[in-house]
Amino acid sequence: MAEFGEDRRQGSRSQPGRAQPERRQGSRSQPGRRGPVRQPPEQADGAGAPGPVDAPRAAAYAVLQAVSEQDAYANLVLPRQLSEAGLTGRDAALATELGYGTLRASGTLDEVLRRCASRDLADIQTPVLNLLRLGAYQLLRTRIPTHAAVATTVDLARATGNSRAAGFVNAVLRKVSARDFDGWCDEIARDASPLGRLAIRYSHPGWIVAAFAEALDAERSGPAGLPEPAELSGPGDLPEPVESELAAALAADDRRPETHLIGWPGRITQAELAAESGGEPGPYSPYAVRLSSGGEPGALAAVQQHRAGVQDEGSQLCALALAGLPLTGPDERWLDLCAGPGGKAALLAALAAGRGARLTASELHPHRAELIARATEGWDVEIVVGDSRTRQPDERGYDRVLLDAPCTGLGALRRRPEARWRRSPADLPELITLQAELLAAALRLVRPGGLVGYATCSPHLQETRQQIERLLAGSGVELVDARPAFAQVPGVDASPMVQLWPHRHGTDAMFFAALRRTV
Repeated sequence: MAEFGEDRRQGSRSQPGRAQPERRQGSRSQPGRRGPVRQPPEQADGAGAPGPVDAPRAAAYAVLQAVSEQDAYANLVLPRQLSEAGLTGRDAALATELGYGTLRASGTLDEVLRRCASRDLADIQTPVLNLLRLGAYQLLRTRIPTHAAVATTVDLARATGNSRAAGFVNAVLRKVSARDFDGWCDEIARDASPLGRLAIRYSHPGWIVAAFAEALDAERSGPAGLPEPAELSGPGDLPEPVESELAAALAADDRRPETHLIGWPGRITQAELAAESGGEPGPYSPYAVRLSSGGEPGALAAVQQHRAGVQDEGSQLCALALAGLPLTGPDERWLDLCAGPGGKAALLAALAAGRGARLTASELHPHRAELIARATEGWDVEIVVGDSRTRQPDERGYDRVLLDAPCTGLGALRRRPEARWRRSPADLPELITLQAELLAAALRLVRPGGLVGYATCSPHLQETRQQIERLLAGSGVELVDARPAFAQVPGVDASPMVQLWPHRHGTDAMFFAALRRTV
């Protein structure tokens, strides 16, 4: 068996979250609408009128279809589906659980379906495969009774124009129900490596599991402490403390994240925002409020009046770290180098205004620059549109520069259920080069003695520590200990470079390092 989670864009046509051209027959599919599905005669039932459409399952299926057929983002599609279907309360929660949960678990679900279907998954058209995934998720990952999970999925097949596949769906799901989730994981992982077993149980691509393991192990023993992923084949190759925490990190990606709010400094206090929203003050940022319940943050008066916004507490901490670390010399000119869509820029602008400084926000794309303008409305912010890598420094230079660099986004997988299947190791070289070029630009634009804060929403060592280590191997830059800026955050004392984790801190897996230009 190939190591679970290999990049399935290479060769396989059944990659969750991305439909392949070979599957598209005729006109382009739309969520929830599909022409006749070609099935062999032994799989067609053709009988029975469609039962009543289950609205939460129909909404979840529409999300799966939009993600697969149109490369849509689930977090954008689902709210629209809920609104159009008029789903609220428990029905909305069920649709969310089924849609997001199926997308997250697609890798393991496909391994189960391969063992239950009479056809190769590459030969099953996308709408039918999504029905099977949705049904299998209910059987294996929820407490929905077997008969209800199977019957509602068969009804949904008929209601969505896939009647000829209803018998096939019924037969496959009956086979899926023969084992529970743990039983299937044991069966699939029988000959897998330690990392492979975790990849199966927590439905992550193998390369992401290896990246998380390396990052966690680097905190214990340095980047060279863990063997290369290909060598992790024996039961003793993965240190037990790393394996235990790795499992916790992977599990955190499958839990629905809290919504984090930020009260903009000078416009609303943390206590006022907590009282208005019904949330709890964040444990680390003095401006954060965490919402454990659902609801629509955009409906809050504080958000509508631009006294507050939605921002992960980890992102807040990175901006606060840049603004809070000590600096010798002038402290009047701040720069956000990759500022779109403007959340960190707004926080920096508010902090700068209270200290007599001014923020410049730089952004490559004009439409994202417009988002920055809206996010920073009311503060004195200069917005520059263009490629920061080609920007020339002026005589004074900037005193503080934040670079929240483009990255794989592996630190926010819990918020983007389909993202783990859309990224691959092939994405890394281009991103790593871009990050290095932007870091060079940041150090060129900051004045001698000034600070650069480098942040990514990823724990991947090539995007984090190794980027900084390459810079430190040269001259003209020194590492500043960032830990004092995170003094209120537990478990970040192992290195001057700070890595946050969802399972430890309830934030995205943000990385932050501080650099000082010395010449």
